[in-house]
Amino acid sequence: MPKYLAGKYSHSQIAEVLIDAPAIEARVADLGAAISRDYAGTIPLLVGVLRGCIVLMADLLRQITIPVNLDFIAISSYGPTTRSSGVVRIQKDLETSIEGRHVLLIEDIVDTGLTLGYTLRMLRSRKPASLAVGTLLDKPARRLVDIDLKYRCFEIPDKFVVGYGLDFDQLYRNLPFICVLRPELYS
Repeated sequence: MPKYLAGKYSHSQIAEVLIDAPAIEARVADLGAAISRDYAGTIPLLVGVLRGCIVLMADLLRQITIPVNLDFIAISSYGPTTRSSGVVRIQKDLETSIEGRHVLLIEDIVDTGLTLGYTLRMLRSRKPASLAVGTLLDKPARRLVDIDLKYRCFEIPDKFVVGYGLDFDQLYRNLPFICVLRPELYS
């Protein structure tokens, strides 16, 4: 068992490691380079969707080589379950006006697309110059809403995953990789 699983988290909780830490690090570096290239000559506003984006945002910011601004939004549709409730609730809104700005929304995972679709409609109503989405994980097997993802690190199968910012009941966010929990922990 790797050292970082010792203690609170153990191999008995993890069914499989889906994406290891070196693979994540490499893809985040690629994403940072693409954003730096695509937004050269502008100062984009990166909007992180809390809380799952926090690890990705921190690592991504260190990879971007152009000036950027940063803000966060918190939107909830899950609660302590593994499936979206379908009810979207804004818990924290942006502090920055996005009118006329190039906005890049950073997500941890795009699943059904329902919450993200709602968020994009809300942000578009605020008249940004451009609005794009970047995500660590894309789970297209569950997609109910067509979402254009400008940046995507990994496509994953329809499995419930945690780690690298993603949680189950506010746990596992600090794992440095993406893994599948044993179903008996959340069933």
